[in-house]
Amino acid sequence: MPRETAVLMWTALSLGFFHTLIGPDHYLPFVVMSKARGWSMFKTNIIVFLCGVAHVASSIVLGFIGIAVGITLFKLEALESFRGEIAGWFLLIFGFTYFVWGIHMAIQNRQHQHIHNHYCGGAHEHIHSHTGGHLHLHEDKKKADITPWIIFTIFVFGPCEPLIPILMYPAAKGSLVSVIMVATIFGAATILTMLVIVALMFYGLMKLPTSKLEKYSHALAGLAILLCGIAIKFFGL
Repeated sequence: MPRETAVLMWTALSLGFFHTLIGPDHYLPFVVMSKARGWSMFKTNIIVFLCGVAHVASSIVLGFIGIAVGITLFKLEALESFRGEIAGWFLLIFGFTYFVWGIHMAIQNRQHQHIHNHYCGGAHEHIHSHTGGHLHLHEDKKKADITPWIIFTIFVFGPCEPLIPILMYPAAKGSLVSVIMVATIFGAATILTMLVIVALMFYGLMKLPTSKLEKYSHALAGLAILLCGIAIKFFGL
């Protein structure tokens, strides 16, 4: 393999790893939602994989279209930046909405007392909550869980900014094989890093004593996603 090609491959691998590692939106939403909605590790992995593929493929397709029709690097990066703005706003809106809903569910699940008077003159009181003491309403099989589809949509719009420049370089050299290799290595590094980080955080969270925070799990998940959106939108992470 020529030295130039080897450097390009290592660059794709490094960028795929580090751009995922420093971007909390690549893994935090999956971890908090899997905890809040009671997803298994297997289901979480499937969702992470599909979202990762959508995330990388959308930028690859955009890059190949740009190469085919001769769009300049500047215009492609501007388009990727615009997609990033959309994804950031989606995260903000979804996170805020889910946070408010989670607060509502936590309040609704608060235990309280009722006094029941009987016709015979006696009375008794009992403690209960309106959600039956269990927040995981997604376990109702009659209700479809659309959360994975919302996250999937966000990742379709989420750009892979570092990918476009390293795609354009071999394209400018006229090497289609190198373009395909760069896209494949970058995509594999990104998705694998997402899967590993989510798995480590998933099992790490299982070790923590979170039972007292159970009724706030949805609110905390929404807050975490909201903070991810803020970090991307206003701090450029």
